[in-house]
Amino acid sequence: MNTVLLTGANRGIGLELARQCKQRGDRVIAVCRSSSDELDALDVRVETGIDVTDDASVAALAKKLGDTSIDIVINNAGILKRTSLEEGDFASMREQFEINSLGPLRLTRALLPLMKKGGKVAIITSRMGSIEDNTSGGHYGYRMSKAAVNIAGKSLSVDLAPKGIFVAIIHPGMVRTRMTGFSGIEVDESARGVLARIDALGASNTGTFWHQNGEVLPW
Repeated sequence: MNTVLLTGANRGIGLELARQCKQRGDRVIAVCRSSSDELDALDVRVETGIDVTDDASVAALAKKLGDTSIDIVINNAGILKRTSLEEGDFASMREQFEINSLGPLRLTRALLPLMKKGGKVAIITSRMGSIEDNTSGGHYGYRMSKAAVNIAGKSLSVDLAPKGIFVAIIHPGMVRTRMTGFSGIEVDESARGVLARIDALGASNTGTFWHQNGEVLPW
């Protein structure tokens, strides 16, 4: 039985990941800024009031966890705001960097003392952070923040390999959630694919940028 900690667990992909982890027998620590009726109904451990952009908030979470051993960390919390060249909304871009790029790095760093050899870190990213795959432009804040977290994940995979901790960088697909305007694949299909990639993660493929369906994506 694994202990899985995941962020952004109150809705969307995070909620479904929490549900599927619970169903397969994992111990789940669901982290979010505020809970939801759906999350509360899962009967998992819920830690609210956690802001991944705030050092003190993340440190408080780590302290509250005490000596809890964590097997899998899923960095799922994220935000998408459409920022165009014409608008030049740099405040929005900075916000997306704080949540999408620095948030996963901040949380992972804080929880490393609770992880042992064989531990796994997953970063839920987007293929919109792929430079090679970008043929449509736009979405500056989101694209840049996801490209940044992709390289952060790759660096983590190198730095954590000597500790026997492995890192997956996973695009969940275009998923029917509020973030995407409810377009794309169903959230349960996405979550199953994400968990399959985490289950397959090890020393030989740490640092891989994956689609949830198993396709290796270009940087």
